[in-house]
Amino acid sequence: MSTPTLETLYLEGDVQRGFPNSRLPVLIYRGVVAHVDAEQCAQALEALFEQNGWPPAWRYHLYDFQHFHADAHEALGVFRGRARAQLGGPDGPVITLTPGDVLVLPAGTGHACLQDEGNFCMVGAYPPGQTPDLERGNPQDFDALKARAAAVALPAQGPVDGDAMTFWQAH
Repeated sequence: MSTPTLETLYLEGDVQRGFPNSRLPVLIYRGVVAHVDAEQCAQALEALFEQNGWPPAWRYHLYDFQHFHADAHEALGVFRGRARAQLGGPDGPVITLTPGDVLVLPAGTGHACLQDEGNFCMVGAYPPGQTPDLERGNPQDFDALKARAAAVALPAQGPVDGDAMTFWQAH
């Protein structure tokens, strides 16, 4: 494993578009796994998530439509390709993801792929007992979705470093 750098991103809710986001920051870990080859990177990310109590659930790309999960926090580990992803809904900031990067999204955080290359693919994982729904943003349901997302239990530890999610517990 590499020594990752951590970025945090705070996103306001978007009432008009129906994306609750979260009071908790998005955690962006850069360079979690040294990129040797895609399969080795995927296996290393899966092992890391598993070791830290976030069972890997799938390998896939990032949907090209805005969506969020009101019932689960999500870890996304990039193992192949490159993508420009938008966070927080249609008006949110855009970040670039490359192999070895991990996003940790609090429940309610909008995300979508705007552009990808190199057969972009990720490993997805969730804390035990959390199963993601798929929401696309609905202004009429904003308050209910925001309340559901805010009620999702904080995980006991983080998917990358096994810490006690100190960045989230402080909020």
